[in-house]
Amino acid sequence: MSLFAELGMRYPIIQAPMAGVQNTELAMAVTGAGALGSLPAAMLSTAELRKALELLPASGPGPFNINFFCHRQSEPDPVEEQRWREALASYYAEFGVDARAETTAPGRAPFNAEHAALLGEFRPAVVSFHFGLPAPELLARVKATGASVFASATTVAEAQWLARHGADAIIAQGLEAGGHRGHFLSQDLSLQQGTLTLLPQIVAAVDLPVIAAGGIVDGKGIKAALALGASAVQMGTAFLCCHEATTSPLHRAALQVAHGQHTALTNLFSGRPARGIVNRLMRELGPLSALPPDFPHASGALAPLRAAAEKVGDSGFSPLWAGQNVSGCRSQAAAELIAAWVAEADLA
Repeated sequence: MSLFAELGMRYPIIQAPMAGVQNTELAMAVTGAGALGSLPAAMLSTAELRKALELLPASGPGPFNINFFCHRQSEPDPVEEQRWREALASYYAEFGVDARAETTAPGRAPFNAEHAALLGEFRPAVVSFHFGLPAPELLARVKATGASVFASATTVAEAQWLARHGADAIIAQGLEAGGHRGHFLSQDLSLQQGTLTLLPQIVAAVDLPVIAAGGIVDGKGIKAALALGASAVQMGTAFLCCHEATTSPLHRAALQVAHGQHTALTNLFSGRPARGIVNRLMRELGPLSALPPDFPHASGALAPLRAAAEKVGDSGFSPLWAGQNVSGCRSQAAAELIAAWVAEADLA
C-alpha cells in the first residue's frame, strides 16, 4: 500500500498550503473530496493555530497536512529598514501614508517548540516543511507524533539532503510554482528547473515518494506528472478562485485578466523569492532587488501602503501569488474541481 493510501487519501492530490488566501475551510473541503487538505501555519499565532487545529476535525477524520517554514529568523536591521522605507517614500506620498506608520503585517515564524507541542496534542497525519527541515530535536518531536513528514526541494541536491535528514516524502517544487521558493541549500535561482525536468531526476535520486508541484492545474497535468514517476501532485494556483478560498476580490480579478498570465519571481513583498503576478511595484522597482530587507521583514513597511492602495481598488502593491499557469483557476467548489481532475486523469 502506498504512503498516500495509508494516509486515507482516495486520490493522489494535495492542496498546496497558501498563507493569506485560505483558512481551514479550503483544507476541509479538499480532504472531504478525497484529496489532502493543507493548512499554512507560518503566519498564525499559537492561539490562531490552536483554533484552526480544533476546527479541522469538525469536517471528518482527515487526513490533513499542517505546513511550517524552517527559515533562520534574523533580527530586523535598522539600516535595511530605512533603505526600504526610502525606496517606498514616493508611494507613501502618493497614497497619503504616514512614512512613520506602525507596521501591522503578520509575521512568519519558523517552526519552534510551541508548534511542536501543538502537533503533539493534535497529531495531524502530515506535517510539511518549506525551506528545509527544523532542528533535529524538533523534527524528532514531530516524528514522535506519528506524522508523515513532507518537505520541499527545488534541486536534486536538496531532495537528497532531505532524504538523509528524515523526510518521508519529497515535494519537487518546479520553477513554475506560485508563492515562495522552497530553496535552502543555495540562493542561486539558476540552479532551479521546471517541474517536468526536475521531477524525474528527483525520482531517480531518492528512494522516497515524490510529489510534483508547479504548473499543474488540471487532470492532464496530473496524468503527466504521475507518468513521470510522481506518487502524487501538489496543486495551489488552481484552487485560488474556488469558493472556499479566501483570495481577495482584487487577487481573483488579477487572475482572470490577460496580464494575470505574466508572473515572475520577486523578493519585494517578503525579502525572499516568490512567484506572483507582475504588478506596479514589481515593474517599477524590478522584481528581484537589493532594496528589501531580509526575509521576512520586507512586508512590514509595505503593509500600510498595501492597505491604502487596496482601499481604493489598487493591487499594485499587493503580493498576488500565482504559478506560471493560471488557466485552471475556476470559480467552483473545491470538490467540483477535484472531481473534474479525477475524471480527466482517469484516477477513479
